[in-house]
Amino acid sequence: MSPTSAGAAEAGRGHEPLTAHYAPAEPVDLVSTLAPLRRGPHDPCIRVAPEGLWVVLDTPGGSASLLLRGMRGAVTAQAWGDGAAVALDELPILLGSGDDWSELDLSPSPLLGEVRRRRPGLRLVRSSRVLGALVPAVIEQRVTSVEAHRAWRTLVTRFGAPAPGPAPESMRVPPSPETWRRIPSWDWHRAGVDPGRSATVVRAAVVAAGLERTLSGAGAGGGPDVWRRLRTVPGVGEWTAAETAQRSHGDPDAVSFGDYHLASLVGTALVGEPLDDDGLAELLEPWAGQRQRVVRLALASGVSVPRRGARITIQDHRSH
Repeated sequence: MSPTSAGAAEAGRGHEPLTAHYAPAEPVDLVSTLAPLRRGPHDPCIRVAPEGLWVVLDTPGGSASLLLRGMRGAVTAQAWGDGAAVALDELPILLGSGDDWSELDLSPSPLLGEVRRRRPGLRLVRSSRVLGALVPAVIEQRVTSVEAHRAWRTLVTRFGAPAPGPAPESMRVPPSPETWRRIPSWDWHRAGVDPGRSATVVRAAVVAAGLERTLSGAGAGGGPDVWRRLRTVPGVGEWTAAETAQRSHGDPDAVSFGDYHLASLVGTALVGEPLDDDGLAELLEPWAGQRQRVVRLALASGVSVPRRGARITIQDHRSH
C-alpha cells in the first residue's frame, strides 16, 4: 500500500509523517489482530495508547513507527522514520490481508461459530520478520510470561534504538541481528535469560538472512517446510517454531504443542475438559490446515480453566 502523500520519503524521516488509508475487504480489529505481537503490557515495540495503536518496526528500508487508528471499517496509518514508506506498503499484510477464513467449517462447534460471528475482525497477523518473532519466542521458553516479558522489555530497552517520530518515549526499535549477536553475557544474565536461551538467540541471529528467506516462495504462508527450517537452529523446537511461524508467516496451521496451558484451555473451550497434547492434536485434526484459526477462536471465547494446585514459581536467573 503506497502512502497517500506520494514523494514524501524524506518527510517520513522527519517530524512530518507519511499517511495512508487502508480499506480492507474484510473487517479488521487492530488490537485483537496485532495482540500476538505484543509481549506484555509494557512491550517497548507495541503500545495501545489513547491516540491509537503504536507499532515500532525494523523494515528493509530502516526503522519506522506506525500509529494506527481503525475507523468505520478502514484503517488510517501514520508512519515516521527511514522505513516509513516500506511499513505502509506492508501494512495490509501485517493486518492479515491474505488471511482467508472462507474455507473454515465451524459447523461442528457452535461455540466457535458464535465467537467468529462476534469477532469478525479477528485476523491472523503476519509480521514478515522471522527473527523478530523468533527471539521473543526463545526468551519465553520454559519460563513464566512475567519473566519472559520482563526479559524482553529489559533487552529491547537497553539495546534497541529509540523509536522514530513522536512515539512514546519508552518505545524502541527491535535490535538488529548484529546487535543480538553482540549482547554481552552479563546483560543476558541481568535480564534473567539463561545461557541456553541466549545461545539459541545468538545462533538464530547468525543465520537470520536465511531464516528471512522462508518468507518468500512456497513457504510464504508457513507450513511444515518452514517449521523444519526453523528447527534447524539448535535450541528451536516444535513449540518455538510454531510460535514464530504464527507471527512471522501468518501460518494458519501452526499449533504451539508443548505449551503449558494451551491444550487445557482449548480442550476446556471445545469439549469441556482439559486435554494433553495428544488429545489436542486429535481434537484439531478435522481442521488440519486451519488449526491456528481454531485455536485463536477458542482462546477468544473467554473460556478459562479453573486453577488447581500450585502456580509455577518465578525463577530469578539473575541471582545465579
